[in-house]
Amino acid sequence: MTFCNVALGHDITRYHTTSLLHYLTIMKRTYRYYDLIMALFVAVLLTSNIASSAKIIDWGVALPVLGLPLAFDAGTLLFPISYIFGDVLTEVYGYAASRRVIWVGFAMAALMGVTLWLVARLPGEATWQSATGQAAYDAVLGGVSKGGILVASILAYFCGEFTNSFILAKMKIRTQGRYLWARTIGSTLVGQAVDSVVFTVVACALGVFPWSLAFSIIVANYIFKVGIEVILTPVTYLVVKWLKRAEHEDYYDVGTDFNPFKVSVT
Repeated sequence: MTFCNVALGHDITRYHTTSLLHYLTIMKRTYRYYDLIMALFVAVLLTSNIASSAKIIDWGVALPVLGLPLAFDAGTLLFPISYIFGDVLTEVYGYAASRRVIWVGFAMAALMGVTLWLVARLPGEATWQSATGQAAYDAVLGGVSKGGILVASILAYFCGEFTNSFILAKMKIRTQGRYLWARTIGSTLVGQAVDSVVFTVVACALGVFPWSLAFSIIVANYIFKVGIEVILTPVTYLVVKWLKRAEHEDYYDVGTDFNPFKVSVT
């Protein structure tokens, strides 16, 4: 059995065969910061879903080349950070560990959607009805409680994040762990394109956004998300370097099962 975890500072070619007992022992090891990154990822995902449903931002300027208004859903302000988490998870812990976090995020997003759907259908107290009212609730959280934003977000993130993680993992092997900036930016260019298109098309199809804003939202979201990734690349470098040393981990996905529907970390 080939174990693809390469210790920090070792060359990628130094793979070794381990006994089944050794392999199982390694698989049971715990990480100090993996759960924290998972919690942050889930928080970003849920907050982004709510913000996306609540407001569309228009900065009152147009994109220089296309002349499109720089308008995007409010969740775009925070959502790109989830891709940085994805880069960090895949780079340090491997594709399978990142896949597990993605599925946990999906489960929590579904729980949020069901909860808000249930709350929308329960009768409101009289004082709340006069001060706020069901119409205000539906206007702000309607996209989430009706499932539009939730479905669009899950489908987009499923396609985009797994694309991002897959490309980064494969590039890491090809580059033998060098050129982290090329891996994070290159995988983001593809992953965010998939994410932006799927999210906007599905959201418009489900009535969350008007079709007249679809192209503008796709372009603005893509430029904004990729720009955030590029700007924060030095931060990604620092976090990855620190985590590899703190966790004594630098995973290479040789022989990894890239099936996105598999939830285990093996």
